[in-house]
Amino acid sequence: MATPALAGELPAPLTAADFIDFDMKQAALGRDLFYDKILSGNRNISCATCHHPDFGTGDGLSLGIGEGGVGLGTDRTAGTGETRIKKRIPRNAPPLWNLGAKELHTLFHDGRLSISDDFENGFNSPAEEWLPTGFNSLLAAQAVFPLVAQFEMAGNPGENQVAGAAHDRIDAPWPIIAKAVRTKGDYGTRFVAAFDHIQDPDQVTIVEIANALAAFQAIEWRSIDSPFDQFLAGDTAALTDTQQRGMQLFYGKANCSTCHSGKLLSDQKFHALALPAFGPGRTRRFDPMVRDVGRMGESDDLDDAYRFRTPMLRNVALTAPYGHNGAFATLESMVRHHLNPQQSRQSWQPADAHLPKAEWLAAIDFTVRSDRFEMARQAAKIDIKSVVLSDQDISDIVQFLHALTGTGLKTPIFGVPEGFEP
Repeated sequence: MATPALAGELPAPLTAADFIDFDMKQAALGRDLFYDKILSGNRNISCATCHHPDFGTGDGLSLGIGEGGVGLGTDRTAGTGETRIKKRIPRNAPPLWNLGAKELHTLFHDGRLSISDDFENGFNSPAEEWLPTGFNSLLAAQAVFPLVAQFEMAGNPGENQVAGAAHDRIDAPWPIIAKAVRTKGDYGTRFVAAFDHIQDPDQVTIVEIANALAAFQAIEWRSIDSPFDQFLAGDTAALTDTQQRGMQLFYGKANCSTCHSGKLLSDQKFHALALPAFGPGRTRRFDPMVRDVGRMGESDDLDDAYRFRTPMLRNVALTAPYGHNGAFATLESMVRHHLNPQQSRQSWQPADAHLPKAEWLAAIDFTVRSDRFEMARQAAKIDIKSVVLSDQDISDIVQFLHALTGTGLKTPIFGVPEGFEP
């Protein structure tokens, strides 16, 4: 089939040259740390609990179940008794594909971590001037924040040293975590072997730990061999006729590429889509109500209210549910929302959210939906225009999105360690 004419310009192929080089020894060390509960305050949860390859490097839930939960992925429960979860994670666990890309400059749904020299440490982050220097990438800087988040990995005040320190100052737990890591098993000697500047295990800090985690994630979950990538590299037979029709719509009438642009299929900017609201959300510190303010929580600019970062789309077919709060279970429902946000928002039902049962949180899970003023504000903030497409068009777009799935995912470089337990 001849290459189709497109309204929007196709990106250049995504290649190995578009990624930061990381050290394999450090990555091997990072793999074991990623799957090790030693990084959590109560030693009961690992990075992999919420970012597992069996669930597209996410967890398969709308809103995550962090500290206090039991199990993995869609089988994870909210726990029982005194150790049960105190709060759902406010947002959907983002996938980890291609986070080692050189052009990536902003992370988190609200962009609260970005490359910047505002604090003279290379990043604008929640740690501000207390973030240490020496991180090998944006991804490494990101890795330190779930470790000190109460409901993600740190735990609750009074339960452990990490949680207690986190309520003193954001950087206070990192030396505690670093000591726990470097004194466990052979981690200390492995850090000496993997990092040229480390001569003794006592020199290992949270920076080396984060750099190892970043090296692993960037190498393990680099994905540049999807049928779409092959098509961009010149193999016009890599996409089926249906997928090519979907690509034409994606880069044309459907306006998808307006935001999902460039090699990473993201403009790394923030847009309001009026997704159905639920969950505890992330507010500004002084907000009196349950809601998610999006980018405004970082910028404190009213114009940024309810805007969220455009996600990258490699392997998107594997990363359901979709949206910053996982409101939509399927690609089709997410595409339909983009085409008519108001109609989709009105027809959405709480049962559409995939939330593990937690009766003690039921009053919070959907309370924002009873606030008619907040619902009106969110419904009025939409940055995308409605587009009329046929059911066949939508099906073709979905098939194109499936063509973004890597072909070599079943043979990862490292894989899950034998004996891993969530």
